[in-house]
Amino acid sequence: MISRFARVGLVALAASTALVSIAEAAGVLSIGRREDSSTFDPINTAQNIDFWVFMNVYDVLVRVDKSGAELVPGLAESWEISDDGLTYTFHLRDANFSDGTPITSTDAMFSLERVRDSELSLWADGYKIISDMQTPDDKTLVITLSEQSAPFLSTLAMPATSVISKAGFEEMGQEAYAENPIASGAFIVKDWLRGDRVILEKNPEFWEADRVSLDGVEWISMPDDNTRMLSVQAGELDAAIFVPFSRVEELQADDSLTVHIEPSTREDHLLLNHESEPLNNLAVREAIDYAIDKQAIVDTVTFGQGTVANSYVPAGALYHSADNGARPFDPELAKSTLAEAGIEDIKLDYLVNAGNEVDEQVAVLIQQQLSNVGIDVNLVKMDPSQTWDMLVDGEYDLSMMYWTNDILDPDQKTTFVLGHDVNMNYMTRYQNDTVAQLVADARLELDPTKREAMYHEIQALAKADAHWIDLFYSPFINVSRAGVENFDQNPLGRFFLEDTVITE
Repeated sequence: MISRFARVGLVALAASTALVSIAEAAGVLSIGRREDSSTFDPINTAQNIDFWVFMNVYDVLVRVDKSGAELVPGLAESWEISDDGLTYTFHLRDANFSDGTPITSTDAMFSLERVRDSELSLWADGYKIISDMQTPDDKTLVITLSEQSAPFLSTLAMPATSVISKAGFEEMGQEAYAENPIASGAFIVKDWLRGDRVILEKNPEFWEADRVSLDGVEWISMPDDNTRMLSVQAGELDAAIFVPFSRVEELQADDSLTVHIEPSTREDHLLLNHESEPLNNLAVREAIDYAIDKQAIVDTVTFGQGTVANSYVPAGALYHSADNGARPFDPELAKSTLAEAGIEDIKLDYLVNAGNEVDEQVAVLIQQQLSNVGIDVNLVKMDPSQTWDMLVDGEYDLSMMYWTNDILDPDQKTTFVLGHDVNMNYMTRYQNDTVAQLVADARLELDPTKREAMYHEIQALAKADAHWIDLFYSPFINVSRAGVENFDQNPLGRFFLEDTVITE
């Protein structure tokens, strides 16, 4: 999930040159997006820009349906769970990788071992509960857990668990496979022009190949929102994602376009670097929370499409708690909180993704709102290609990011942002041992009522600590040209390009 900014950026020239391509051929869908991909190694990324592409390059054992609410068979056509909840037996369907070799239980086991054990894995914590795996035959995978786990089946729909070829990976090596993978999904990576585009073509070996209408897909990197929208309006792109809120009404008035406003699990928030003084002081984080007028941001920036966020768990998602101690907008209380703590002359660097219209607008509003309580904010605009590494390296004080859930269960996001330090609690460097233990305990609690109470407590504790500042929830907003049908994205972010059709 997850605001995930690419490590490799787009040169400005690409915006004008990227559009003369094989995408002009019938049956090839061109999609404009902000950032370029960073890898095709499923375990070594936490970025939507990667997940949303390779969800159609790889397949998983268990999928999430279009509604974003149900688990359905993927490469595993069926499964059984033992009475004690510790043993899961998966029966794989007859399917091949793009090189024509069969997809076996050994490949599925190898893929899960990498998520659990590899030092490259960003998702290991959610899979340490796997104590043993056996492959009694090529189509049967038996997974034994060390303890019962409420979210385990949901975690197998996570893009990080994408099934890769064991033989191909061992022959090619990690770096080569991450550049040019052997596909288990609907499309093959034909070419990856760094900083420009990823070119996919239909995988004839895909077990649902008859379902796929498109001959290929081009994901074209265009970081400037305005340029991307103009390109789809001009017919130079078939579709574009991340439509700015300010452009929705204009695009809806164009009969040649369809604007897709779809339910999402997206939550935008302001990251706070807890290792940066004075943000390591709770009083300062509280004051910032009081000083930010979230409703004004929603009204000004989202044009009515967003709603104020009060928790890291999206509204409507499993175990969301609205009663978690969310702070009201109260600039006077912000001032008195700082005064009581004896803290003055606060200067903070706010890392902004240049070219992202919403990011830039929110940054200006927050700069103004914090100035009203005596906090001086310096806006540092950077190309998105640099932003991610700066966050990882801790070279920031504040920065706006977003997250979309990748599984149905709240464990994934909770673990990643509050429960461990693989990614430094999503670059905030937040530490609370009580919260971390609750996160681990909630993963094992099977009673839904008790589990819900645990997640409500987690949300309240995180809010009390001001681990970050929740800003707003919003839908996915994409646009496509007339003649593009079934350009669907579910609430977890997956595009169902195997169903997309170009009719004209």
